[in-house]
Amino acid sequence: MPLGHPEFGRATPCECASREEAAERTARLERYSNLGQLRRMTFAGVLPQGRSPDPEHQRRFARALDCAKVFAEAPEGWLVFTGRSGAGKTLLAAAIANRCIERGRPVLFIGVPDLLDHLRAAYRPDAEEPYDRLFDQVRAAPLLVLDDLGAQAATPWAAEKLYQIINYRYSAQLPTVFTSAQPVEALDERLRTRLTDPLFSQVCPLEESAARGGPADILNLGIMRQMTFATFTPVPPGAGPRTPNNLLRALDTARQHAEQPEGWLVLLGDTGTGKTHLAAAVAHRWRELGRSVEFVVVPDLLDQLRAGVRDDDGEQYKLLERIRSAPFLVLDDLGVHSATPWAQEKLFQILNYRYNGKLPTVITVGRPLETLPDAWVSRMHDMKVSDLFRIQAPDYRGLHRGEERERERERRDPRGRPRR
Repeated sequence: MPLGHPEFGRATPCECASREEAAERTARLERYSNLGQLRRMTFAGVLPQGRSPDPEHQRRFARALDCAKVFAEAPEGWLVFTGRSGAGKTLLAAAIANRCIERGRPVLFIGVPDLLDHLRAAYRPDAEEPYDRLFDQVRAAPLLVLDDLGAQAATPWAAEKLYQIINYRYSAQLPTVFTSAQPVEALDERLRTRLTDPLFSQVCPLEESAARGGPADILNLGIMRQMTFATFTPVPPGAGPRTPNNLLRALDTARQHAEQPEGWLVLLGDTGTGKTHLAAAVAHRWRELGRSVEFVVVPDLLDQLRAGVRDDDGEQYKLLERIRSAPFLVLDDLGVHSATPWAQEKLFQILNYRYNGKLPTVITVGRPLETLPDAWVSRMHDMKVSDLFRIQAPDYRGLHRGEERERERERRDPRGRPRR
């Protein structure tokens, strides 16, 4: 450089040295990342809508992919991918890690069961790496990817170590990516409160695990698929100007719960007054927003639980756990079931769990509340958790029952025989 140039007298790497330095840095980052065979998983090889033929699953995957790409360019906060095995959680997490390496950012990728195994092994006197150094390396990693959260053995020691790592990163606000085959609501409460912090964490549900023997997704059936807010009519056919009708307020209440779900929405009313339509509309809106929703008809659910008891293979517990811990749940026709002690106990387990967790739930009830167990009614009346709305409207499917009986009498002669 000529005399007076800003870089005069300074050693500057040539182009060849710069290339070698970049390659060496990438190699160091690859070794640190622990990705191994996952180094081949990049965004370039990801299908934009995933591999599922289901349009709903495709929409969820596309949304999760967009979130992953944004996070990879500027890792901030937490990103959580949930869904069944094979839904693409690890693929997206590995693509984020590989993109960070391309941009020269260090990232550590490790499966939770493997991490706990390494920590246990580090306790041995002959361990290659001391426990304290390994523990600090993981919890303080500049960017950490924890794969298969929830797949670890549920021992108190494992739960405590995992909580220490996650709580440290939460307090330090260190960027982290999680994948889990379980919905976050099914995880330990201490982890759940941090993973679902809306100010710090973003949850992207992919394909849900299909529990064998579980209730079918009736939201995709013909009539149910059409039950949306757009198709809801607040004035039923045959309703006169003096007919009691608060359906417009019921529609506004359901819409508000769909957009800002917190606690319960309990819809009361006679058969045919629009309870199920509004509940299904809420569920459809939740799915549009990428949320994991279970919609179950209570008598059908109890039949499935009974079948699990007969099979005696643990399916009853899996189904019960799936329903009671669902991130978003609709219980349709509560009270229209056999009032056996067993049925009451199972339903109370679901209701009590969701009440204690204030989990978003829509419940439809077509019978007087006083006929239901007191333990259920007291929770529905708790204004801190539940919004109770009684629908007053005529039957959508026809006339009032009194008018229907009058018409039937007109069709018969004085002896009760049909008129010719």
